Amino acid sequence: GNDGLMIGGEEGDAAEVPEHVVETVQDIHNRANDSARTGGDGIYEWLTKSFAPSIFENEDTKKGLLCMLFGGTAKTEKNGDDGTETGRRLRGELNVLMCGDPSTAKSQLLQFVHGLAPRGVYTSGKGSSAVGLTAYVTRDPDTQDLTLESGALVLSDRGVCCIDEFDKMDDNTRSILHEVMEQQTVSVAKAGIVCTLNARAAVVASANPVGSRYDRKKSIVENINLPAALLSRFDLIYLMLDESDREHDVRLATHLTAMYTQGGVRGRHQVQPPLSPKELQWYVAYSRLVCQPALSQEAAGELVEEYVALRRSNENRKMVSATPRQLESLIRLSEALARMEWTSEVQPRHVREAVRLMKVSLYRTAVDPETGEVDFDMFATGRSSAQLARQNAVCAAIRQVLLSEASREMARTSLLQAVNDRMREGRQAPLEIRNTFNEFEEALMRLREEGEMTTVRGARVRLLVGGGGDDLI
Repeated sequence: GNDGLMIGGEEGDAAEVPEHVVETVQDIHNRANDSARTGGDGIYEWLTKSFAPSIFENEDTKKGLLCMLFGGTAKTEKNGDDGTETGRRLRGELNVLMCGDPSTAKSQLLQFVHGLAPRGVYTSGKGSSAVGLTAYVTRDPDTQDLTLESGALVLSDRGVCCIDEFDKMDDNTRSILHEVMEQQTVSVAKAGIVCTLNARAAVVASANPVGSRYDRKKSIVENINLPAALLSRFDLIYLMLDESDREHDVRLATHLTAMYTQGGVRGRHQVQPPLSPKELQWYVAYSRLVCQPALSQEAAGELVEEYVALRRSNENRKMVSATPRQLESLIRLSEALARMEWTSEVQPRHVREAVRLMKVSLYRTAVDPETGEVDFDMFATGRSSAQLARQNAVCAAIRQVLLSEASREMARTSLLQAVNDRMREGRQAPLEIRNTFNEFEEALMRLREEGEMTTVRGARVRLLVGGGGDDLI
């Protein structure tokens, strides 16, 4: 039953699954339903408790990874006029990123996911090259012909690609993931071989922040050295922080020591999970094979309401608090939750749980550290709306000061002083001493890049009138 983790039953049929696997899986499903009817845990709780039981708590992270394993329903786009298929495939796979302090079980969870997925590749960011992830050309030793060999992402097609140490990847390697994570293909043009390979893989990655510890005063883009465009392609981003709390520490220490006491994992503090790892693997594989949930009208209405509510949450501050990408993520999460329960249609309760999972993950990471508000500009540009507005104000002040000079140039130190005076006149906060270099230098760099300004004789700054300076004021 290893071809169980295929989407839509396109490769392999339920009839090919061994009989004892089908019986075991159906028995698990029936027992979980009986338990739910009598007020106990349902299949969702059973699966969560059985997922990496040796790892302490992190319930929501486990639920997100479970949704990734079950996956949404892959669809092929249809033509609006006659209903024929256009051939464009809509992504059903979920991408998950775990980021946080060392020793928060990120790699352990990755290893568990890799062990559960019947098809997939486990790789480390530091030891992966661009061709190693996609495809490389090699010469056949017998015929001397050029042949194309598959890399990790292509080998993970219809499975899971686990990438550890994601932050330590070089930029060349990381740029490949943009295409894989949204279009789910790998385009190759090497040595006369031009082709597009399928890479319909769910990407699960773990990353450490810059300097190993997560700094709450900085945004996630500043904490993890990853481009904002790549971060926005992850459906769920989990912050796994090592916070000091006496009760939590006691529970964690008790849990850990119980694993090393006599009897090992079956120590007195250890509760046996409802499913063994093998049963969990069978359940995931069989569910993906036989259950293809569709959106019901009620669920679609609930999705629209929830998405609009997310969009309106920061309307008065002109901040982006959700994008269409989040709506697509919610659809995929809802389908995965419906697939766990073997329901043929997505119900409103699945949508509500999907929204909760998204708020727990993304909305914790997209918070602007200065205002405490959710701001998706953090993912789009790496800066919050407030930071962008501030930089625009500093650039405008620099232009105005230089335009007021006959020679259109000034010494840096005098310019900084004059800009601060101008900011005070406009009742804006002057450039703070600790941030002066950052804010002032970033504004100068931006004006230089836009061709509006140049540096002359090192310490002097000149506004180029023809560079658009006059038009913008």
